[in-house]
Amino acid sequence: MASLSISSVIFPSKSNLPKPSASSSSTFHGVRIAQLCPTRFPGASSSRAPKSSSVVMMAKKDDELKEIRTKSTEELHEEIIDLKGELLMLRLQRSARNEFKSSDFKLMRKKVARMLTVKREREMEEGINKRLSRKLDKKWRKSIVPRPPPSLIKLREEEAAEEAKELSSA
Repeated sequence: MASLSISSVIFPSKSNLPKPSASSSSTFHGVRIAQLCPTRFPGASSSRAPKSSSVVMMAKKDDELKEIRTKSTEELHEEIIDLKGELLMLRLQRSARNEFKSSDFKLMRKKVARMLTVKREREMEEGINKRLSRKLDKKWRKSIVPRPPPSLIKLREEEAAEEAKELSSA
């Protein structure tokens, strides 16, 4: 990649200009560009090691997708409900200005999206069109019984265990 710097532009004086030939009527002779970076040829090997972090991330996503695809549709529904409950808890923590990991929002939303994608892939394999799929989703959403997310259940269990310890020690 070539870059242009102020010192690399050379403006020739009139005395240094070659006499125009009969075939060339232009007086423009170009600008010299100093190359700060070495030139890279397609066949030449670079001294840098290739970045493999994206390869690792893709492998993790592939493993997660394989794990999701092994689950039954009912298990997917249950996990989607749990993750949406966790998202609600994160939103409540954010609104209460409690400390939380903001990256959890993105991770959970993407996880839910992957699960919904696998669910839709299965519907397409069964021959369910988009319109019918939306109707089934509406029915499924109406049939959901509200329940606390797993993190809230775990928190309540921990609080109950602490109270039991306090009562037994008193």
